[in-house]
Amino acid sequence: MLKVSITKTFNHFNLDTDFSIANGITGIIGPSGCGKSVTLQCIAGLKTPDLGEIVLDQQPFFHANKRINVKTKDRNVGYVFQHYALFPHLTVHQNIAYGLKYGKKSEKKEKVARMLKKVQLIGYENHYPNQLSGGQQQRVALARTLITEPALLLLDEPFSALDHHVKHLLEQELLTIIKQHYSGVVLLVTHDMEEAYRLCDHVLIYDKGRIVQAGEKKEVFNKPVNVTAATIIGCKNLYPIDSLNITEDETTCIIKGIQLNVLEKPLKKQPSYIGIHAGTIQFIEKTVQVENSFDFKIVDIVTGIHQTSITVQVNAIFIKATIPSSQIDLIKSENLSVYLPPEQLFFLNK
Repeated sequence: MLKVSITKTFNHFNLDTDFSIANGITGIIGPSGCGKSVTLQCIAGLKTPDLGEIVLDQQPFFHANKRINVKTKDRNVGYVFQHYALFPHLTVHQNIAYGLKYGKKSEKKEKVARMLKKVQLIGYENHYPNQLSGGQQQRVALARTLITEPALLLLDEPFSALDHHVKHLLEQELLTIIKQHYSGVVLLVTHDMEEAYRLCDHVLIYDKGRIVQAGEKKEVFNKPVNVTAATIIGCKNLYPIDSLNITEDETTCIIKGIQLNVLEKPLKKQPSYIGIHAGTIQFIEKTVQVENSFDFKIVDIVTGIHQTSITVQVNAIFIKATIPSSQIDLIKSENLSVYLPPEQLFFLNK
């Protein structure tokens, strides 16, 4: 269990974060400059917080009041940097072995050989970093970190330097290596929402140095709690609520004259917005009479290789939907209605 409760003030930025996470992969997501990497640097001991504490499995790394600040080298934290930070003058074998401080030469050689096999780099032992692809360099950086058997693994945007066509493959490789060979806490910093969803078990959404939402990834992505969180994860359809009516049988709200039936009931204070993800919006035959279906006018179409983004207008509101590109001609039919499934609508606050 990792507990982080710290504050740190810079000239134009304040980090004030508080979270506890268990084993598994937790993603820290958010816009550039929101404090993601600074959080990792404080955990690793590369930066010192002003106040608070950092504790891993009841072992304090930092405690301001008790004046505890364990040196980076003594924290047993593995850190994979954005650009890998490999030593250019050392071979793959030497880079991986660099962190092994103790043990006989033969034992170190055997450990490196096992790690090379785990990360599928057998045959590259004597290569230098500039002789490797970006993906191979990433595996060397991960191997160098894992061979030290760290109690905590920090990954700072490990895929940002990779070409798109190899990114997904290496994500799966990383996931496999971690799942098979590492059982501790993993913190992954990324600005890529799709990447976070594919790799992480839990996520922390950061904005301006603070956590705006935290939880299991599906819950966070499906039901953002406020407009800030929804915007960060890429939700395109957010509408201020003009009026809300909650009865025992149903929940309805009005947005710019349009009535929407909603499956869920707001649990806490009166919500101010309602939202729906573009990928959950449907287009159905007009002959199907269901609630939340409306006539629409196509405003914009952005065609992609596999998916197409389409913006439609219903009265005074604009709705963004995502559909398979193969269906684009079907959407242009005059016999369709746009349908907002009641179970996919969610309430949120400003």
